[in-house]
Amino acid sequence: MLNDALFVYYLKKQCLCDTIIHQTAKSRFCLMMYDTEVMKPSNTGKLIADVLPDTLAFLWSRTEPEKALLDAINDPHRQAYVVFPDSYASPSRKVYHQLPANSKPPLFILLDGTWTEARKMFRKSPYLDALPLFSINEASKCDYMLRQAAREEQHCTAEVAASILANVGDDLASQQLFSHFSYFRQQYLIGKPDRRQAKRRVNQLH
Repeated sequence: MLNDALFVYYLKKQCLCDTIIHQTAKSRFCLMMYDTEVMKPSNTGKLIADVLPDTLAFLWSRTEPEKALLDAINDPHRQAYVVFPDSYASPSRKVYHQLPANSKPPLFILLDGTWTEARKMFRKSPYLDALPLFSINEASKCDYMLRQAAREEQHCTAEVAASILANVGDDLASQQLFSHFSYFRQQYLIGKPDRRQAKRRVNQLH
């Protein structure tokens, strides 16, 4: 499982620590992160852990998933769901857009990476194949400008989690995560270099 200190390091670099407000929720999240995703300053998965400290995070492995990940998936006190667009579900796979009545508290598994990486994780994680999908295709339009999405159903990880929290009634956690993401986005864009401006400055030196 990924060390919390790694997330804390990036939070300090982006000066967000003083703005974090923890929340509790019936929902729990589990991030399966592509190996290149952890080091990206634009990654928003860490924001979920800021608001919900019981969030789990693992590096993705096709053939050797960590025991702690498998234990979380098989926790008898929770129902695990893979969060992914329903258009990718096989005919036999159960798909939910809302939690079933009287269901166990959910564990939402988020595939954290680029769209290409997320599809790879979805296709090549046999230990997830028996789990139902939870789809939020109707989520509000993404306000994410850190990286450009190529498809409409692509939302950043934190916005997906916040939308799910709102969907299942964890309203305070949803509002706090949306707020935390908005501030993160603002701070990131302020610090993000303008490549065109940098190029002009370089040209002026010659």
